[in-house]
Amino acid sequence: MATAHAAATRTGTDTGSGRAPRIRRAARTGAALLLLVATVPLAFRAAGSDGVTPVPQLLAFLPWLTVPAGLGLLLSLASRWRPGLFWGAAALLVTAAFVRPYGAEAPAPRGPVLARLRVLTANLEFGRATDGLLAALRRERPDLVAVQECDQDRCAAALDSAPVRAAYPYRLRAGYGAAEGSAVLSRFPLAPDGAVTGELAMPRAAVTVAGQRLRLQVAHPMPPLPASLDTWRTELDRLRAVAASRGRAPLIVAGDFNSTQDHAAFRALLDAGLHDSARRTGHFRTPSWPSWTTPALGAQIDHILVSDALRPRAARFLDLPDTDHRALLVDLDLHSAR
Repeated sequence: MATAHAAATRTGTDTGSGRAPRIRRAARTGAALLLLVATVPLAFRAAGSDGVTPVPQLLAFLPWLTVPAGLGLLLSLASRWRPGLFWGAAALLVTAAFVRPYGAEAPAPRGPVLARLRVLTANLEFGRATDGLLAALRRERPDLVAVQECDQDRCAAALDSAPVRAAYPYRLRAGYGAAEGSAVLSRFPLAPDGAVTGELAMPRAAVTVAGQRLRLQVAHPMPPLPASLDTWRTELDRLRAVAASRGRAPLIVAGDFNSTQDHAAFRALLDAGLHDSARRTGHFRTPSWPSWTTPALGAQIDHILVSDALRPRAARFLDLPDTDHRALLVDLDLHSAR
């Protein structure tokens, strides 16, 4: 028996000893592929670029890159692949570094508090969640509301009803398609203040609160699908231009941004002088989409961004029925901009 085994080993016919190298090679190949999946978007994140498909889509779920990185590390360990061990450890460390909240701390507002505001943003998914929005309005009583995907038949008709008009006598609506339509509701006087040009309606309102003029911009750029990546970048850049040219008036940009803090185009918007309310109140990684997997898994693409004169005090994500987004409710202190 021993003599036969030795002969088989010399001639390469021992299937047991030949299988082990093949398994190790397969494990190392699998580890390399998994680590590549994690590393490519991380490299673009480090370079400050959103890249091309599938990078922007993977960046939306950046914390979950720890899964392929961790599996790649385990396969490297099992196959005794030393380069894979270093590669996997580096990928995990870089992911952990990027998971931290983005942006510097907001400076303390200088002026006195003029008013306390409650702001709600909700994407109704083609108007299907209109009843859920109406219930949230009655329950939470926000002062300012930004609505996306407000269709004509359900959403627009409901917002024009007598009870809603009594609670929100001031409103602004733009767009007619089920996905295109947007609306602003306000308890305070408002006037149209232009719009950001886009495939989906993004109106802006000038609202007067306690003698202070503030601007409320609805955000709804196109999603970063392969066919609309350039449009997505362009429309986020137009929102950034609004923030950069805002002047002294306080600014709120609220809506479905179809982007997270891991997208360079969204970080450029923050760098224009805005602060993410959810991040300021400890909810910087709370998922808002897709609603059927939140809060266990998802991406935070619904935001309420504010300029320095507005200080977030609290934020909550609300589950509305019949929409793939969670609504975001934020309590703000409005300080004098003077």
